[in-house]
Amino acid sequence: MTCYSKHSMIILKFDIALMKKIVCFLVLALELLSGMALFSAPVYAARNELALTPADTDFLMLRDASLRGEIAQSGRIADRLANYPIASYVEYYRLYPRLISAPEGEIRAFMDKYAGTAIADRLRNDWLLLLGHARIWRTFDEQYPLFTLNDDTQVKCYALLSRVNKHENVAKQARELLLQPNQYGVACADLIINLYKEKYFKADDVWHQIRLAAEYGQISLARRLADVTDATEKQLAMAIDKPGPVIDRGIVAPRASHELFIIALGRVARNDSAKSVKALNKVLNKLSEEEQSLAWAQIALQASLQLSRDAASYWRRTWGVQLSQDAYQWRVRAALRAGDWSMVSKAISSMPPELQKDSTWVYWHGRADKAQGRNEEAQKHFQSIASLSNFYGLLANEELGQKAMVSDKPIAPKPEELAEASNNTGFQHAFRFFELGLRFEGNREWNWQLRRMNERQLLAAAEFARQSNVLDRMVTTADRARVELDFSHRFPSPHDDIMHTAIQPIGLDKAWVYGLIRQESRFIKSARSHVGASGLMQIMPATAKYVARKIGMTGFTLNNLNDTHTNITLGTQYLNMVLTNLGGSQTLATAAYNAGPGRPRLWRSSLERQIEGAIFAETIPFSETRTYVKNVLANATWYAALFENKPQSLKARLGFVMPGDANLPELGDLP
Repeated sequence: MTCYSKHSMIILKFDIALMKKIVCFLVLALELLSGMALFSAPVYAARNELALTPADTDFLMLRDASLRGEIAQSGRIADRLANYPIASYVEYYRLYPRLISAPEGEIRAFMDKYAGTAIADRLRNDWLLLLGHARIWRTFDEQYPLFTLNDDTQVKCYALLSRVNKHENVAKQARELLLQPNQYGVACADLIINLYKEKYFKADDVWHQIRLAAEYGQISLARRLADVTDATEKQLAMAIDKPGPVIDRGIVAPRASHELFIIALGRVARNDSAKSVKALNKVLNKLSEEEQSLAWAQIALQASLQLSRDAASYWRRTWGVQLSQDAYQWRVRAALRAGDWSMVSKAISSMPPELQKDSTWVYWHGRADKAQGRNEEAQKHFQSIASLSNFYGLLANEELGQKAMVSDKPIAPKPEELAEASNNTGFQHAFRFFELGLRFEGNREWNWQLRRMNERQLLAAAEFARQSNVLDRMVTTADRARVELDFSHRFPSPHDDIMHTAIQPIGLDKAWVYGLIRQESRFIKSARSHVGASGLMQIMPATAKYVARKIGMTGFTLNNLNDTHTNITLGTQYLNMVLTNLGGSQTLATAAYNAGPGRPRLWRSSLERQIEGAIFAETIPFSETRTYVKNVLANATWYAALFENKPQSLKARLGFVMPGDANLPELGDLP
C-alpha cells in the first residue's frame, strides 16, 4: 500500500481504499510530530528488551493493525483488551481505522467520554481532516474551536476554506498561514485555488505560492496551482524539471513566460549560479523592476546556501519584493558573512513583523545597531530577549555585561506536590508507554499534562521524572519553568563516574560533552535515530567500529553500542579526534559531530576573513546542523556554569573561525 505524506495526500472519494490512504497519511503525520518513524528500530528494540504480558503484546498488535487500517483485526484484538489499563487508547485504535465510516454518534461519544485528554484531541484532529475534505462545514465549524492543540496546518487551511465558503475575505489570514508548502497538503492547495476563484487572491499571490512550492521542492503542488494561471502544467513542469532550455529560450511577451523564467533561474542556480546570472543579465531590460528583484532573489538564495562570496551582492538587488521565510533569513545571513552591518539592519527591517520578533533576528538587529553607533536602540533589542536561556538570550546578556550564571535552587517540592505528580493519570500512561517502547505516545501524554501547570507543579513533575529516571521528560518539564528554576533538572549529568574515566585521560571539556548528549539523546540510553545512530552520544555504527579500532578496544561489537560505558568511551574519543583535527574549535567540532568532519572544513574554506563563531554558526547551510551547534554550545555554557559555579561566556566558547583550505589532509581518515 502506497502511503502519501501528511501534507501531500490526494483524497479522491470516501471508500475503503481511501481509508487506507488516510491511515497512511495520519501515520506519517505522527512521524513528523514525533521526529521518528513509528515503525522504526527504536520501537521494536525497546519491545524486545521487555518481558511483556500477553495483554501488552495484544495492545502492541492492536496499535499496529489499527495504523495499517485493518478494521476486522483491530476489532478482534480490542475485544481481548476489555480490561487493559489504558482503555482510551484501546478504544481509539478500535475506532481509528473505521473513522471514515463510523457513526457520528460513536465519534462524539468517544470525545465526550475522554474529554480533556490528549487522545480525544488527537481523534478530533483526525475527524476535522475528514470533515474538511468532505466539506461538512457545519460540523467542522462546531468542532474546530474545540481542537486544543490546533497544530495542524491542513486543519487551519480547512478552517479558512470554511470561511471562504461563507464569502468571507480571509486573504490576509491565508497569506500569514501559507508560508511552508511542505505542510500544505490538499487542504491548503484547495484554499489557494478557491481564494483565487473568489477573487480574494490575485495572480501575484498564486505565482508567489508556485515559487514557494518550487523552492521547497513541492512540485506536485506547483503543478496543481498551474490550473489557475495562464501557464500550462506542462510548461511549469519544464521550468522545474528541465530549467536549462527555459532560461536558454529567454522571455517572450506573456506574463507566464516571465514567471516560468524566474522559477527556472532558481532551479538552474542550484548547480550553476553563474549560468543563471548570465541568463538573467541578458533579459533584464524585458523584466519589470519587481521581476528583476524576484529573479535575483532566486539566484541569491541558492548562492547563499552554497556560501558563495557573491551572495550578498545578489541580495542587494532584491529589495521591495515578497520572499519566502528562508529567503528573508538568508539575506541577513549573507550580510553577516559579508560584514555589512548596514545591510543586516535593512534586511531584518524588511522581514515580516512576526519573523523580526524571533530572538535570532532581535539579537542581530541589536548587533547591527551597535555596530552603527545606535547604542540605545541596541540595548533595547538585547534587553527584550535577555530573559531567554537559549543561544541568543545568552549572547544578548553578554552584550549587556552579564554572563551565564545559575541561580539558587528553589525550595524542593513538598511530599504532597510530588504525590500529585505521581498520581497524575497522564504521567502514569506516559510511563506505561515508555515501558512498551512507544515513545511518541508517552511524550504526547506527558506533554499534554504540562500545558496548564503552574511553576510549582512543573518543578514537582520534573522531580518526579528524575526520581523515575526518565531524564528526557525531566529536562523538557524543567525547560518550561520561568521562575522555579532548578538547573540540575534542566542540565542533568548522569553517569559522572563513567564520564570522568572517559574524558580525564584526553582532557576533554565535560560541560561540552554533556551539552552534546543533552542535544543528541536527552539522556535516553536506548535512543536510535532513523539513520542508525545509537545511544547517549548517538554514534553511527561505522564511526563506532573506526574509533574502537583506533583506540584498541578489544572485543567490541555493535551489540555493545548502547552500553553506557562503551557509548561514552567511543563518543568522547571520536569527539576529541574531531576537535584535534579542527584546530581545537568547539564550534567547528560540534558541527562536524553532526554533519561529518568534511563539511565544516568546506564551509570554513568559503570565508574571506576571520569571523565570529556566532556568525559561523548562524550561517551553516544545513538547518539541522545550524540548530544543533547553537543548542549544544548554549547547553555547554550552562553546564560549565553549573559545574564551576561561576559566570560563563558563550562568546568565548564560540571563539572565532578562520578561513581554511578545504583540501588540507588535516582530517585524515576520520569518518
